[in-house]
Amino acid sequence: MITKEAPVAAPAPARTTPEPPRPNKKRRAWDEAPRWQIYLPLGIYLVFTLIPFYWILLFALRPAGSSSLIPWPMTTVHFEKVWTDRSFGTFFYNSVLVGVATLIMTTLVALAGGYALARFDFKIKRAFMLALLCSQFVPGALLLVPLFEIFAELQMINSLGSVIIAETVFQLPLSIILISNFIKNVPYSLEEAAWVDGCNRFKAFRVVVLPLLRPGLIAVGSFAFVHSWNHFLFALMFLNNQEKQTIPVGLNTLMSADSVDLGALAAGGIIAAVPVVIVFAFIQKWLITGFSAGAVKG
Repeated sequence: MITKEAPVAAPAPARTTPEPPRPNKKRRAWDEAPRWQIYLPLGIYLVFTLIPFYWILLFALRPAGSSSLIPWPMTTVHFEKVWTDRSFGTFFYNSVLVGVATLIMTTLVALAGGYALARFDFKIKRAFMLALLCSQFVPGALLLVPLFEIFAELQMINSLGSVIIAETVFQLPLSIILISNFIKNVPYSLEEAAWVDGCNRFKAFRVVVLPLLRPGLIAVGSFAFVHSWNHFLFALMFLNNQEKQTIPVGLNTLMSADSVDLGALAAGGIIAAVPVVIVFAFIQKWLITGFSAGAVKG
């Protein structure tokens, strides 16, 4: 006798216990701050920052003798006065020449020195780096007398070359350190691959490494240009002829012991500030990238 087996019931699906809810990420106090707590301090800081600039524009654009807080009617008499009568056109040209020459010389020498520190090992490397760092603590005023004696022996007094050399020398330590750290962030294997492809060291550096150093070079060059543009001490000490003086020294000539021409001084300050503002407006992105990348080795 054949008996049929009873069908086996399928096992009931196992019950899955729901996962406990994950705790929300703890928010920091400033993440929940209202917008006004952020914008109010920034607005106050912006107002206090812009007031001096507005004051300069006010004295530069309003007529002489006016006490109005709004520069109306506007006048350009002060700009014409400082540009022609006070030789600010000549001062501007001299400052541009000094700034561009300092930029080029500082960038080239810092590029060579930074590459040597980044790619080669030698016995006095640490001592040399320490000397570069210590040189930043020496103020330029302490070296005015020996520099003056050196330039006098070289017959470079009252020459823009003396100011360019002095500015370049004082910009080199920081520039070499920045370029060196920036080159360290470029993989050495890239140069080795270029050598395998038949490039020598100089061509490998020019083709492979140099394009990657653009942010660092812009940062170093802009810093050298702005410092030489605004520096007053070297131009005052090494340049005696008015036709060789730069804008900072020219601004000093607008102030005398008896009186100060506020309108002309404000106009001269605007002329001196405009090139620096334009430079930073165009290179701000590269400047931040260059200084952040050259600060530490990645």
